[in-house]
Amino acid sequence: MKENGRVPVRDFLYSLSPKLRAKAFSDIELLKKLGAELREPYVKPIKGKGNEGLYELRIRFSSDTARIFYFTYYNNKFVLLHGFIKKTMKTPEKEIKKAKKYMEDYKRRSSS
Repeated sequence: MKENGRVPVRDFLYSLSPKLRAKAFSDIELLKKLGAELREPYVKPIKGKGNEGLYELRIRFSSDTARIFYFTYYNNKFVLLHGFIKKTMKTPEKEIKKAKKYMEDYKRRSSS
């Protein structure tokens, strides 16, 4: 949740088609159930300097591909940051930057 009360990942989930949304919620439940044991093709770490601890939940339904960024917080609590519909092979840098900004904001507000 952002300081203004908005929850970007919730907004994203409810913007999806009903079938893709159902698949996304199913994959989120899988992450909740299996935690750090969940691996590819469902989860992938975001590589690159400064992206440590940032992951993407990879959601596929039919020809649609969505991604939800998240990180692990205290006591294996997963914090979902935001999502986007993937249209290219490479994850857009602007989406990674947005996720990092949300992650830093969450950590800053949670530690105060």
